[in-house]
Amino acid sequence: AAEEEEQKFYAGMAGDAWISALEPIGTHSVKAHLSEAPALIIVFAQRYGLTEDGARFKHYYVTESVGIAIGFLISALHQSGLVCLEHTPNPMTFLNQLCNRPANEKPMMILPVGYPTKNAEIPAAAKVKKPLSAVLSVF
Repeated sequence: AAEEEEQKFYAGMAGDAWISALEPIGTHSVKAHLSEAPALIIVFAQRYGLTEDGARFKHYYVTESVGIAIGFLISALHQSGLVCLEHTPNPMTFLNQLCNRPANEKPMMILPVGYPTKNAEIPAAAKVKKPLSAVLSVF
């Protein structure tokens, strides 16, 4: 299903500007890591809860909390010798139906997880790092 969304995205849904912005990264519609990974972790964020009688109640700082949790998960995977490549298809709502998740949950990310292949390489764009002075302020 994610592969179908990628085909639609690159076939015109994204627009020329977005496709041009992705060129330096080297991404394209073929996402072999999605089908070759032994496990896919689909992360959902619960935007609001439901009481027993069906009334909604708001959850606060959902995106921030889930983002931090994903960071911890990725770090734990790497410490375990596993690798992952974050994938955020647009749109992601097909994942609710595919994973049988309720409407109050929003898909955040697909994490294909497994051991690195012998010829695995870190993408060139991931090696470009800002100097510490550009991201740290000391007071």
